[in-house]
Amino acid sequence: MELPDKDGGERPDGNTRHVPVMLQRCLDLLAPALERPGAVVVDCTLGLGGHSEALLARFPEARLVALDRDTEALRLSGKRLARFGDRATLVHAVYDELPDVLDRLGVPRVQGVLFDLGVSSMQLDEADRGFAYAQDAPLDMRMDQTAGVSAAEVLNTYPPGELVRILRAYGEEKQAKRIVAAIVREREKEPFTRSARLVELIRDALPQAAKRTGGNPAKRTFQALRIEVNGELAVLERAVPAAVRALAVGGRVAVLSYHSLEDRLVKQVFAAGAATTAPPGLPVVPERYQPRLRLLTRGAELPTEEEVAENRRAAPARLRGAERIREDV
Repeated sequence: MELPDKDGGERPDGNTRHVPVMLQRCLDLLAPALERPGAVVVDCTLGLGGHSEALLARFPEARLVALDRDTEALRLSGKRLARFGDRATLVHAVYDELPDVLDRLGVPRVQGVLFDLGVSSMQLDEADRGFAYAQDAPLDMRMDQTAGVSAAEVLNTYPPGELVRILRAYGEEKQAKRIVAAIVREREKEPFTRSARLVELIRDALPQAAKRTGGNPAKRTFQALRIEVNGELAVLERAVPAAVRALAVGGRVAVLSYHSLEDRLVKQVFAAGAATTAPPGLPVVPERYQPRLRLLTRGAELPTEEEVAENRRAAPARLRGAERIREDV
C-alpha cells in the first residue's frame, strides 16, 4: 500500500504538489452544510493546508478550525492560510482532542468535519522525519516530534511477540515473524537508529518470492511502525464518534482513509449511527431509537483513474461521508 500525499497545490516553499486527494468530491459532500451563513468546518488533519485552503475559498462565509499534531505543518500551513485572516483558527492538537478544542473556542456545534488520514507529503518528503523507506533517516516517525516514543524505541525495546502483532495488524505483513526474528537478532548487536539499516535487514530477511511482488518490501513494516508510534487507530477510534457528536443537525462529516483498518473503523461508526436501535418487533419506532446519521456514500468511494494517474499516492484512498439527521435524545 502506497502512503498518501494528503496535501496539494503549492507549498509555502514554492514547490508544486498534486491537488489534495479527492478534493472536489470532499467539497461537494460537505457543500450543503457549509453554504449556510456562519458555518464552521473542522479540518482534523491540516497537513500543509490543501483541503483547508480549498474549503475557505469555496465557502467564503465559513469559518475554519484546523487541527494538526505536527508543529512544522502548522507553521507552513499558517503561511498558506494567512490571506484568510481570522476565518482560519489553527490549533496544535491531535484529532481525538476535537471536543476539548471546540469547548475552548466556544463552538458548541459545527456544520462540517473533514479527516484526511495517513501521513502528509511534508512528512514523507522531509528525510529527517524517518517516514519514507526510500531515504536514509533517523527512525523517528512521530507526527508530533515534541511527544511520544520514536520508531527506533519501538524496534529496540518492544518484546518480539508485540512487534509481530504490530507488523501483522497494522502492516498486514505475512512475513512478520521472519522480520521480527531478524530485528531482535540485530538489535542485540547494536540498537536501531537509521531507516536504511532497517530496510536492508527486511530485504535480507524476506524470501525471494516475497520480494518480487508489492513494491518495496519495507513499506508494510514502515506503515505498521508509523501507526504504532502515533497511536493512529486508537486515536481514530475516539475521534470519529467525537466528530459525529460535534455535528449540528444537517452537518456533514467526510473521512478519507488509506488503510483497511482505518476504513473499517469509519464504516462501523457510520453504520451504527445510520441504524435504528429499536428492539425488534416494535410496531412504531420511537424517536430515541431512530438513526442519527444518513450515509452519503454507497460504501467507500474511490479516486478516479485520472486522479491516480496524476497522483499515485491517491491510489489507496477510500472516502466515506455521513450527515447528522437528528440530535441525541
